[in-house]
Amino acid sequence: MQGAYDVERYFSPGFEQPFITGSSSHLGALALIAAVNILLFAARRSLRGYRTGAIVRRVMAFTLLLLEASLQVWPLVNGFWSARYSLPLHLCDMAMFLSAAMLLTGNYSVYELAYFWGLGGASQALLTPDTAYAFPHFTFLVFFASHGLIITACLWMTFIENYRPRARSAAKAFAAANIYLLVMAVINSVLGSNYLYICQKPAGPSLLDYLGPWPWYILSLEAVGAVTFLLCYLPFAASDYYNFHKLRKTRRNRVRDLSA
Repeated sequence: MQGAYDVERYFSPGFEQPFITGSSSHLGALALIAAVNILLFAARRSLRGYRTGAIVRRVMAFTLLLLEASLQVWPLVNGFWSARYSLPLHLCDMAMFLSAAMLLTGNYSVYELAYFWGLGGASQALLTPDTAYAFPHFTFLVFFASHGLIITACLWMTFIENYRPRARSAAKAFAAANIYLLVMAVINSVLGSNYLYICQKPAGPSLLDYLGPWPWYILSLEAVGAVTFLLCYLPFAASDYYNFHKLRKTRRNRVRDLSA
């Protein structure tokens, strides 16, 4: 009976251990996510063309959808689901759906949005999580598993499937994010909700605490979003710059050799 009680408390809204940003469980989860993705990058060459690659993509996609569904079922079962708080409308929820669609379809336009929304949104969410309970509560595990898997999905498509964003991809993702923000502003006004945190800051510590009071922090967040998207694109811009100048140098040397 004691064992059953222990399991039940990990799903209980009355779980007594609140989440603390920077705690050992938080840092441990970040380290595990980082390790998985570093290993993915290290093994990228051996994983390319791997026969079960399509299966891995499907497993990741359905796992993302299952994790999202569990966050809808949990408040329903516990009797506090509300359209004001529980709908999957935050940016990371959208990144989760986009990542699943990207993995299942391989659509490049979906990849463009998923890459920037996923890497940018999920990485910031992981650094300042909006979750109430500490490890090993169910919502803690789902939060870090889902956000970590969003990042892994984007990196899988990039390193294993050889997709890559372009400069226009960053502009497209930024424009789409702003259109989505306007849609959420209308939905928030109808529901009295706070999706995307554009009506007020989250209760726990977050990046928004450093961006000024409402509504000015929304403008600051625009700048942070633009910089984040540029940082996500920076490795590809640097690679293109290096390859361009390497090609120019090779051509100059070839011309010099021919004229010698």
